[in-house]
Amino acid sequence: MATFAESLLSLRRAYLSGKTQSVEFRITQLRSLITLLQDNETALLDALDQDLRKPKFEAMIAEIAFVKNEAISAINNIKSWVAAEFVEKTFVTKLDQCFIRREPFGVALIIAAWSQPIQLLLTPLVGAIAAGNCVVLKPSEVSVNTAALLNKLIPQYLDKDCFAVFTGGPAETRKLLQYKFDYIFYTGNSTVGKLIMKAAAEHLTPVTLELGGKNPCYIDQSFSLESTVHRLVWGRFFNTGQCCASPDYVLCCIEVQEQLVPAIKQCLKRFYGAEPKESADYGRIVSDQHFHRLQQLLNAGQVVIGGDTDKQDRYFAPTVLVDVKESDAVMQEEVFGPILPIININSMEEAIAFINRHQKPLAIYVYATNIKVVNEMLEKTSSGGFCSNDNMVQMTLNTLPFGGIGYSGFGAYQGKFSFDTFSHQRACLLKNVGMEKVNATRYPPYNEQKLTWLLWATDIKKRECSCQLL
Repeated sequence: MATFAESLLSLRRAYLSGKTQSVEFRITQLRSLITLLQDNETALLDALDQDLRKPKFEAMIAEIAFVKNEAISAINNIKSWVAAEFVEKTFVTKLDQCFIRREPFGVALIIAAWSQPIQLLLTPLVGAIAAGNCVVLKPSEVSVNTAALLNKLIPQYLDKDCFAVFTGGPAETRKLLQYKFDYIFYTGNSTVGKLIMKAAAEHLTPVTLELGGKNPCYIDQSFSLESTVHRLVWGRFFNTGQCCASPDYVLCCIEVQEQLVPAIKQCLKRFYGAEPKESADYGRIVSDQHFHRLQQLLNAGQVVIGGDTDKQDRYFAPTVLVDVKESDAVMQEEVFGPILPIININSMEEAIAFINRHQKPLAIYVYATNIKVVNEMLEKTSSGGFCSNDNMVQMTLNTLPFGGIGYSGFGAYQGKFSFDTFSHQRACLLKNVGMEKVNATRYPPYNEQKLTWLLWATDIKKRECSCQLL
């Protein structure tokens, strides 16, 4: 097996050869990625089942079909994405070609999380391929079966000169980060995100960090009970709560909570039956370590729904906590599991204040039929994404950027945003060799006449607009 150094040297040679520059090469690799997913669908589903007991429905929607659609979108649009973007010019550059050229960074490193082990590794890969990069892929060692399968399959379908997979744990990741990459894309937690940034800083390597966070869900008194409960329960317990975009906790008044809790209980029964443990549609916690961490979070508030666990099976029942305090352990970290804490507030203003005194989350959710409530929550808070009267669906639309802000990360991807993330925007001006008398106004010796003319020629004219937004 090639060492890190040997493999990275081989990738860099391939990149410098110009192999990835061709749009046809990029399209071929994207088609091969789609073929990988199609040929090995059953094996991929089995690996996800072994790692997370992930239901086929969730695995197809959030993993396999998700990546396939990303690749198809890139194939359909790549020629327009790579085309030069011509820009507005001043008088002195009227005869010149002025444009933005999007070029690959070079050799990129993608480090994925275990919660959606196929999607979180291959979705950014689509953007990196479309942009023309060579790539090192590091799947999460926690989702061990999926990592092993992808390690086996990717070299069979993608060009070995341009794409490599390395498996292993934190020690292997630290070794990888000692080498210079031209771009690093990391999905995971903020603790490791800080280590990624420190390592990248040694080589002045740009990074994208997708870090998740505690996503608040404010439920206003004007909420619609049936649709809110259905969507909230689906979002919180999808993938057994192990999703960075899940609603992490609920903010509502006590009157809303009294309606909410029994409705959630009934909804869980409709979704997963009287015994969720027996449901084929309810997964498991990924590891003993994460199972133990979640158990510790139950030492807060009062369990009003669920709370049942089975360590041997890594089963953790859909759980709802009430009487939760802001200082409780469950509110100090991202839950990332099937626990939904409810915190009581008395007003929307109090909910906004609560959200704003914590780190900016990956997403904010609000349920309200009163549009003024939705707009005020949108205007007075900040987050990576925002969704009203639903949750998580904003990340399914790849014409919207998906990413965090502040503590929940920075940079965005999906669709063209992935292509842009893995592309350097190169400013290009191809100067006309004529018109030297015009250009001479910038040369010494200077005088007031030259200054006046040059200020006029380079002035950005103000555009008056009398239109009004409806």
